[in-house]
Amino acid sequence: MKKSVKDTVREAIAPTVEALGYRIWDIEYSKIGADYHLEITIDSDAGIGIEDCERVHRAIDPILDECDPIEGFYYLEVSSPGIERELRTEEHIRRSVGARVEARLFAATDGSKTLFGRLEEPDENGNIRITTDDGQVRAFRKNEISKLKTVYFEEE
Repeated sequence: MKKSVKDTVREAIAPTVEALGYRIWDIEYSKIGADYHLEITIDSDAGIGIEDCERVHRAIDPILDECDPIEGFYYLEVSSPGIERELRTEEHIRRSVGARVEARLFAATDGSKTLFGRLEEPDENGNIRITTDDGQVRAFRKNEISKLKTVYFEEE
């Protein structure tokens, strides 16, 4: 079975990224207009600055040239996930326990498809748990949430 571009890239660069003191938050490979983009998002407990992105970019560029996971030309971007970041994986959720989040639901609950609160540890069934601003602990299956992200400020 052939690996995806994301899996191939992760496997090739993870040891170098980790040796530099960072972790890979996400990898996106997409077409924007006529151009292909490979975006590597990195994180660390100390946060990420432009110097960190430049350092990782310089370190992984020759590795990607060597393993050549993408046919043709593409733009390589290394960035921070930012203060407001989408939580897509179990690791993202685990690392964000205690953070303020916005959950967008596929179906309205209590008249709303959006709720804000504090992200809790998943329950024994792996459900995502959020303590809402009114103190209720709500649990959702991952497939009930269309988007989950950390928020710094919420819109009124």
